[in-house]
Amino acid sequence: MELNPYEKFLVGQEPIPVLTSTADRLAALTAPLSGAQIDRTPAPGKWSIREIAAHLADCEIVFSFRLRQTLSQKHALIRPFDEKAWATRYAAYDLDSALALFKAARNWNLRLLTTVSEEDRHRPTTHPERGTMTFWTLVETMAGHDINHLQQIERLAAI
Repeated sequence: MELNPYEKFLVGQEPIPVLTSTADRLAALTAPLSGAQIDRTPAPGKWSIREIAAHLADCEIVFSFRLRQTLSQKHALIRPFDEKAWATRYAAYDLDSALALFKAARNWNLRLLTTVSEEDRHRPTTHPERGTMTFWTLVETMAGHDINHLQQIERLAAI
């Protein structure tokens, strides 16, 4: 498994502007949609827009911890999670709550990122499935992950 499977979505973009714009982009993409559009799945086993938003909120919580763990521990070991298992509970979450949580956690993480030094960017952390990476690889992963799911939402919204 590659260190950052979402790197291809960045296409040379810097991660901070991506991270800064995602919450507003999510709101703009979802605001004009009906409840039926938000809950429509493109195929069996694929997520709806609401479920993607819940996934993004969950991931922002995970990234919050991973970023802080990497900055506070000497060569932290971050834990993977089973996103499919987490997704089995997404029926409990509405879109507005998912977007609100995502936006609040993202803003908190962006404030943390303003404190990061050049030395911090190179702090090592290890993902058991992906290997040893740097703090900045985590940040780039977050941004690529955002782009991937924004593109999914754009495609679903156009259906």
